[in-house]
Amino acid sequence: MEEALTVRRWRRYGADRLFVTHETGGRVGSVDLQSGEVVADDPVLEAGLRRAAQEYLRADLAELVLPLRATGSLDALDEAGLDAWLGADRARGERGSPLGVRLDRLAEIGWQTVHDVPLGRQGTVLEHLLIGPGGLFTISERRHPGSRVRVEARTMHVDGRSVTHLRDARLEAGRVQGLLQSAGCAGVSVRAVLVVTGELELDPQHPPQDAMVVAKHAVPNVFRLLPQRLDEARVHAYAQVARRRTTWAR
Repeated sequence: MEEALTVRRWRRYGADRLFVTHETGGRVGSVDLQSGEVVADDPVLEAGLRRAAQEYLRADLAELVLPLRATGSLDALDEAGLDAWLGADRARGERGSPLGVRLDRLAEIGWQTVHDVPLGRQGTVLEHLLIGPGGLFTISERRHPGSRVRVEARTMHVDGRSVTHLRDARLEAGRVQGLLQSAGCAGVSVRAVLVVTGELELDPQHPPQDAMVVAKHAVPNVFRLLPQRLDEARVHAYAQVARRRTTWAR
């Protein structure tokens, strides 16, 4: 029987992504349709991942099953078409580089990033889990270009309108912490981080509680400045647990 890949689209909480899986259930990778970020679980798979994404976008279906043999490298015309969908100039330029790419730069100083973490069986996906000397962080991005984003204690407003981003981020971090502890990471602590695109204003008298809120341009440097809380062995151990699918399938 011929091997196949399955492409599904996931739109929730302001995110819009394609997830590609092998028929065995193993993940091939994902494509962020908003930022243009392509994340392949194995660099060798990236060409097939891009081809699968292109075929899905052409078909405009809820789900596409594609023979593995049909996922070879894109030719120049198809590559240009995919770039048009993903906004290649924005995604590849330094100024507009995707958040995941920015976080991956921390690898040189001992950090590890797990992208697109599937939480449970309901389709919820954590954008990024950052593990390093400074601790463990769930990373979520909220895009409000051209808007004024004000944060005060446990509340956030966008152009004066209350939003639930902070609450959602705290709940997400709590869930990740619980799942890691259930998987054997005793005593692990996970903190939520919201990365904001927009005119961010933090109230100095009432800073965010139980979460970090940072502007996108501050990533990754904000994490370089954190005091060390974990040694190299513990970072490696936590990352190994975080990369197991069984950790999150609860």
